[in-house]
Amino acid sequence: QVQLVESGGGLVQAGGSLRLSCAGSGRSFSGDAMGWFRQAPGKEREFVAVISWSGGSTYYFDSVKGRFTISRDNAKNTVYLQMNSLKPEDTAVYYCAARAHYSEYVYAVYDYWGRGTQVTVSS
Repeated sequence: QVQLVESGGGLVQAGGSLRLSCAGSGRSFSGDAMGWFRQAPGKEREFVAVISWSGGSTYYFDSVKGRFTISRDNAKNTVYLQMNSLKPEDTAVYYCAARAHYSEYVYAVYDYWGRGTQVTVSS
């Protein structure tokens, strides 16, 4: 069974940091582009960041640039999202996803999705 499983979410104060992980199983995702998305209560899911299969290319949503960093470890079949200087508006369920080809189009279709991890930032 092919799965993406997110972890690392939690409750943090504004200005704090969290590191999310997304572990793949059932197949290798080392050749896939990997993305992070988030969905806040009452809002549509939005793109956060994407990384190419090699890690050589990354792209971020404007509101997280300079604060979030996406990275990957293909040997561990895992992608990460380091989140610093967190703000209450970053509160959301965070999802990772995989697609065959790297794209900076924020509405690109992804083939595999995790179930999400909750991030709550208190003011």
